[in-house]
Amino acid sequence: MDRGGRKGSMLREGFSTGASAAAAAAAALEFLLGGKAPSGVEIPLLGPGRLCILVERCAAEQDGARAVVVKDAGDDPDATHGAAINALVRFSPRAGVRDTLIDGGRGVGRVTLPGLPAAVGEAAINPGPREQIRRAVAEVLARHGAQGEVRVLVEVENGEEIARKTLNPRLGIVGGVSILGTTGVVRPLSHDAWKASVVQSLNVAEALGLPEVCLATGRRSERMYLDHRPDVPEQGAVQAGDYFAFSLRAAAEASFSTVWWSVFFGKFIKQAVGLESTHAKDGGLDMGWLETLCREARIDGATRLRVEEANTAAQALEMLRPAPEFGRLLQLIADRWIQSARSFAGATPGLGLLVFDFNGAVLVERSWTP
Repeated sequence: MDRGGRKGSMLREGFSTGASAAAAAAAALEFLLGGKAPSGVEIPLLGPGRLCILVERCAAEQDGARAVVVKDAGDDPDATHGAAINALVRFSPRAGVRDTLIDGGRGVGRVTLPGLPAAVGEAAINPGPREQIRRAVAEVLARHGAQGEVRVLVEVENGEEIARKTLNPRLGIVGGVSILGTTGVVRPLSHDAWKASVVQSLNVAEALGLPEVCLATGRRSERMYLDHRPDVPEQGAVQAGDYFAFSLRAAAEASFSTVWWSVFFGKFIKQAVGLESTHAKDGGLDMGWLETLCREARIDGATRLRVEEANTAAQALEMLRPAPEFGRLLQLIADRWIQSARSFAGATPGLGLLVFDFNGAVLVERSWTP
């Protein structure tokens, strides 16, 4: 039986923690109702299709059964890849009843802040995985013609340690990992997964009543923003990556009075040009565009020529720094930036911009009211 990883054109797909939990729950219930530990199970996806997943181990435990599935993220750089996802299942026969009660145990986080799909105090098991567990359990019950109450306790071995490598501590999820999954399948470097993380982080910031939020292109730019603004809690900064347009639109739908971006010089230029995504595959650094603005700033011709031939933004930045007109150039780029940002965010909210060099020095700090 296929472990669940599937081949795309280049990279191997995997399956989510939610699918892992659903498979473990189905395996444990199959053991309780059928008396035999399955080596693998087939579960329904939340979208079209089904998935076959190997079961690492399955055995009786106390008044129920425990099954373990090793989460396989395929070629996605996932912190939970290789994690042992457990389901301890107890079944109480009861005529006319088919209820599935789901909770999290050791290694599964608890929600302590509002704004997440699970309520404060609940286990961090998202609605999608809960539904997938229910569907997988319902199929096993139907196959055996059984009725009753099924209790599923999801646990993750070393979950608290794994969670330190995720955004969970910042989002107020304590004690372990989240059980996630929108379809059940993990696609390598999933754009949808990153965007979902951005939206979830924005929801937490909004639920906390923060008046402003900062979108950062990465970990370093996020840290520089928080160091620059020590009054801002960590939940007020969101790693939006290359998703310039998407993140602005998502933030504009919330109630923030101002949305900031924290960027380095290269991404600053790409955003100012108006690229919806600043990833290298979506567009290179437009040195010709930068040279045109250098001309508008009245930077000398020799410097402009060297900038146009520069290989990287860092190289261009060092060429431009000595120019007396450097400050004017930065403001011209910022003027273009606000036009691009406003085209994605709409008329509201207010927008702010912090541009850093790689040493943490502020190159631009500006804000615009709606």
